[in-house]
Amino acid sequence: MLIKFLIFGLLWRIVGNPFLAVLILLIILYFLDRRYVGVFPSFMKPIKRMRTISRLRQQIAMSPNEVSSKLDLARLLIERKRYNEAYELLLELERPYEQSAEYWEALGTTELHLGHMESGERHILQALDINPRVKYGQPYLTLANAFKESDRDKALTYVQQFQDIHSSSSEAYYLLGSVYRSLERTADAKQAYEQSLNVYRSLPKYKKRQERRWAVRSWFRKRGL
Repeated sequence: MLIKFLIFGLLWRIVGNPFLAVLILLIILYFLDRRYVGVFPSFMKPIKRMRTISRLRQQIAMSPNEVSSKLDLARLLIERKRYNEAYELLLELERPYEQSAEYWEALGTTELHLGHMESGERHILQALDINPRVKYGQPYLTLANAFKESDRDKALTYVQQFQDIHSSSSEAYYLLGSVYRSLERTADAKQAYEQSLNVYRSLPKYKKRQERRWAVRSWFRKRGL
């Protein structure tokens, strides 16, 4: 904190305006975070995603039967929370992707967000049956979040299945803590966040860069409980 005040004071002296100094300091902190930590969201990612969506739409308009472009577009639409549009695309792809775990996971996730709980759960479980490690087990947490209000026992079952897959991922324990937090299981949430930090400390140096954002988030979440 002292270093930040010193930098702010130096910037204020250089530019002669405290508001401009704050703005420059925030920009510096943002770029440092993006380079070394990754807690702050990327401003470029949504722009790149929109460009990719536009390109895929053009490809599909020129080649309506290009199924791979439709699946890629559906995934990006899910990221943008445009579930109805993604759902319509995914329904067209069942035949060519009937053996794809990624397809059934995308369809099930979309259905859950649209309120089709039964079919959404069934299709995500179908994806996990094809490949239990599809998206590194994330579908289990998708199901846990979907049922955390209506069926807490089921939500906890899916959390435990997720735990069976992940034992050395700081991100995994952060997500686990988030689910426990939403279920108001504070002690379990704290334990999950602590485990996230412990996993991070045990990682080799090259791996810590990938997991650092989740360790930082776990630290803040733990302190907030």
